[in-house]
Amino acid sequence: MNAWSGEVRAVYATEAAGAEMRELASGHLVAGVGLAGDRYALGTGLYSPKWHPDRQLTVIAKEVIDDVAVALGKPVDGVELRRNVVTHGVPLNSLVGIRFAVGETILYGGRLNVPCRYLERLTGKKVYSPLLGRSGLNCRILRGGTIRAGDVVRPLSTAEAAEVPFEEIG
Repeated sequence: MNAWSGEVRAVYATEAAGAEMRELASGHLVAGVGLAGDRYALGTGLYSPKWHPDRQLTVIAKEVIDDVAVALGKPVDGVELRRNVVTHGVPLNSLVGIRFAVGETILYGGRLNVPCRYLERLTGKKVYSPLLGRSGLNCRILRGGTIRAGDVVRPLSTAEAAEVPFEEIG
């Protein structure tokens, strides 16, 4: 993988399925659980009954949000797409199966997020098709901590990755 570095642009959470997301000044990631106070960490999300360790945190790229707005011909805000973290300059689709750092935390890119029609009902915008194949990344939280806008997102070195053994995942 080529060297890259990006940043967190926003952190969002909500307490319940369908409830309005709110932007957080900072969020606390709990290893093996999720974003403290968020619907999936609380077990109140739409997909909570279908729990999977790779859905502890959802991340989407600001570049994708901007492309969706262009495709729709109207503004789209990160909060509308209902992901926990918005990044800039991060190759999210290439991070499946990779451990990476977000500020002081370490995440594992478990699998690509798949858009759903539920999102269209909530937003009133036809976002499903523009999000196909780039709807974000579902992650496991390997090392918790605080995240906030401006935090650096970067790949781990081989030595850093060795400090977070795969056994910790899940």
